[in-house]
Amino acid sequence: MNQSTGPQPGRYRPYVAARAPEGRPDQAPQWRLLVHRKHQQMWRDLADRCGLQNAQQAWDHLTQQPDRPPKLGTVTAMKGKHFAAKPDGTSGVYHYEITGAGRIDYRFNRTYRVSPGSDAHAVVFIISIDLGSH
Repeated sequence: MNQSTGPQPGRYRPYVAARAPEGRPDQAPQWRLLVHRKHQQMWRDLADRCGLQNAQQAWDHLTQQPDRPPKLGTVTAMKGKHFAAKPDGTSGVYHYEITGAGRIDYRFNRTYRVSPGSDAHAVVFIISIDLGSH
């Protein structure tokens, strides 16, 4: 892996592994956190833009309990066909408010398989990050 560019798309193409804001986490993630490659730099900038504590809270929620209400913050299920759950078990789109600085939109799948016959993993896909005020 090239350290200057971070993780590269692999089996989860076009998604890449999202790194924890504070480096290696103390608690092992329950869910694999993946960010769309076009939002990878924004994910890296999250702590600088929103504060380390807020970025860590987002990481904790997305890697430990994306399918439940967060301990802190607000998550809203998006409405409309475009945001609906997928037949493969992937959830609808959820909108995580990260302070007043922006939002993270994500989907999750408890039993995601990269290909038929492969091992199932609990995965969170960050599909959009907006760090502008709204």
